[in-house]
Amino acid sequence: MMQAAGLSLRVRGRLLVDALDWQVRPGECWCVIGRNGAGKSTLLRTLAGLREPDGGRVCVGGRDLAAWPLLELARQRAYLPQNRNDAFGYRVIETVLAARHPYQDAHYWDAEQDHQRAHAALRALDVDALAQRDIRTLSGGERQRVAIAAALAQDTPLLLLDEPANALDLAHQVGVMELMASLCRRDNKSIVMVSHDLNLAHSAATHALLLMGDGRWIAADAANAMKPSLLSACLGYPIETVQHGGRTIFIPTQRSHHE
Repeated sequence: MMQAAGLSLRVRGRLLVDALDWQVRPGECWCVIGRNGAGKSTLLRTLAGLREPDGGRVCVGGRDLAAWPLLELARQRAYLPQNRNDAFGYRVIETVLAARHPYQDAHYWDAEQDHQRAHAALRALDVDALAQRDIRTLSGGERQRVAIAAALAQDTPLLLLDEPANALDLAHQVGVMELMASLCRRDNKSIVMVSHDLNLAHSAATHALLLMGDGRWIAADAANAMKPSLLSACLGYPIETVQHGGRTIFIPTQRSHHE
């Protein structure tokens, strides 16, 4: 679905990612892990085509990002940024319907299919009851779920999500991760998401990309990438795992008072 070949990223002269060779296949859910400033959001913006790489290239469907007409690219990948600003009082349903623009061609009005997909996405995120609300009146968690619904309504095979569980309560954090896993497993979608919560990430991810912050990276299936030793080096803090009810739980190791 997507490929990075020799991809390098720099910010203000600092090398974040060096010569990344990486593939995301249909049905795979990748979690991008790294400490603050390691380049996670920069990577997602580059993969979305919103930022030029500093070296190498990104391909979607075997085609360079730059070769895709914007409308066609919008049918291939949806991007959820980490932050957004709602300057106008659009209704929730209008916000999600805006994601259907790539399929409307020269039509001015939203088709019935657009409304069906928009409401289906809102239901999937448990916010369909808010469809007529002014987007500016929502709580942070409600707004985040509407944003995820808009990404789903765009109906692309590839989803790029920057901290999708941000601002969500516990039940909706778990629900969103279950939804992501289901989209990959059931609909064969490809997902790349940033997450700071190792346990949430592990519950959904089939693979993980660790950004070490100095150009180095590790990409592997979740079982091999999300090992305590690798995560500890990546995050700059000791991590250990415990097994509970058949699940692997990641916890920070308590440092001694003498360290």
